[in-house]
Amino acid sequence: MPIHLIWGDDYEACNREIEEIIQTVIDPSWKSFNYSQIDGNDQKQNFRALEEVQSAPLGSGGRVVLVRRSPFCNGCSIELANKLEQAIKLIPNNTYLILNNSNKPDKRLKTTKLIEKSIQSNSFSKEKSFLLPLPWDINGQRNLVKNILYKLNLKMNHEAIDLIVECIGNDSSLINTELQKLSLFSEAVNTNLTTDKPREISKELVKKLIQNNSTNALEIANLLLKGEIIIALNKVQSLLKNGEPALRLITTLTGQSRGWLWVHLLDSQGNQDVKEIAKLAGIANPKRIFVIRKQIQGKSLETLLELMKKLLKIEASIKSGTNPIDSFKDNLLTDSKILTNN
Repeated sequence: MPIHLIWGDDYEACNREIEEIIQTVIDPSWKSFNYSQIDGNDQKQNFRALEEVQSAPLGSGGRVVLVRRSPFCNGCSIELANKLEQAIKLIPNNTYLILNNSNKPDKRLKTTKLIEKSIQSNSFSKEKSFLLPLPWDINGQRNLVKNILYKLNLKMNHEAIDLIVECIGNDSSLINTELQKLSLFSEAVNTNLTTDKPREISKELVKKLIQNNSTNALEIANLLLKGEIIIALNKVQSLLKNGEPALRLITTLTGQSRGWLWVHLLDSQGNQDVKEIAKLAGIANPKRIFVIRKQIQGKSLETLLELMKKLLKIEASIKSGTNPIDSFKDNLLTDSKILTNN
């Protein structure tokens, strides 16, 4: 009765772990019979998951029941908790229950204690967490890049890693996508490389394939800061039409906005240590502080906070499935009086 509790806000790493379990447990020939993915937001589907997990697999290999947005460790109904208590005793040895949620399990809940007790009593069960580094945790973001490089059998020097951090931040999904693109490009231009050793990605290649798009996004951020909304929206639309991922664009914009806020706040407190400001603001290259100071000169804290608020709304809207350009227009063209030159 193996149970895997996988949680955290690093969706890329969580999905990678889940996929490894599925590939290890399930015979591909029998996957359509032995794999179920359940939406934990649907109460009926949760009961269905607890029914299915009591069934032995068909054919060869094992069975996997995956519950996305699992409520079992974060608050569920008494009826569902009672059903879990009954079902957990009846899970066959070759049927795996995977519970996945972005939130940390609530240790106070009876269901959490029950699941963790079951995990501890079964050597094939495990609990794993995958958390993204905070936006200002530069070392954490560097380690995130290094971990993904290792998974993809790639390597970079410190300067190239810092450039990835500066351009993308802590979005593990985008980092993974961009590193795969870099790997394919490197493989195409270096046909003599052996496949067993990690392929090295140069800083120059990162600049060529990633930094250009980041530079365009930073230009848009500067236009927004100046209050030139229409011009900024035209550039947003152009970038999106040319294939720029919407989440990468908004991640760059919010990262720049966050840097402006931090530098403004720390400067207003009289902090003049550029290295310390860069560390606190989550900026990899301390030399950028001088550029940021020029950009925000004369800008009020209210202006910077309002811009950040709008960008976070856009990010939430895009993640909820709204058309990206509509998200930008709806949030930037309404009540934009604060985004002026003050």
